[in-house]
Amino acid sequence: MIHDRVTTSRVIRTVLPAEAEAAVALHARARATYYPAGIPQDGTDWLAVWRSAIARADGHVLCVVEGGRMIGLASFRTPEGAPAETVKLFQFHVDPDHWRSGVGTALHAACVEEWKADGKRTAVLDVHVDNRRAQAFYAGQGWVPDPENPPAEGDHHLDLRFCVTGNETR
Repeated sequence: MIHDRVTTSRVIRTVLPAEAEAAVALHARARATYYPAGIPQDGTDWLAVWRSAIARADGHVLCVVEGGRMIGLASFRTPEGAPAETVKLFQFHVDPDHWRSGVGTALHAACVEEWKADGKRTAVLDVHVDNRRAQAFYAGQGWVPDPENPPAEGDHHLDLRFCVTGNETR
């Protein structure tokens, strides 16, 4: 496994199928920070979700590994029914112990690099309304509220949009 070989440097790479449990653990640590009453138990089998994302031929799951430990994670693909030039960032997490250390910025840059290589023009995501830290991070990376999907009363998520090419595509 990679942690046996990498001991000090930070590496961004594709997540391996054998690392699904590490992805679940990182996802849970990050989500716990914006659910002060605890992560809602909605019956989702997160191990199955991550295994599926990692196995998808039409998607990407990238991770940041440092000192043999997964500390950042991003999952993206073109959502069903969306134009081919659109990509959705389904998951983006940084281990809370590594916030404000450049991990998120480096992981986001790697995502954008992949999106450009894949010919994507627009990226979309939804972020939990109570996750102000993530909202500020995304704004700092150039994400804006999605004008095609304004929030409705009682929504738990905000839709954001990012212009991959650097030009407005509205």
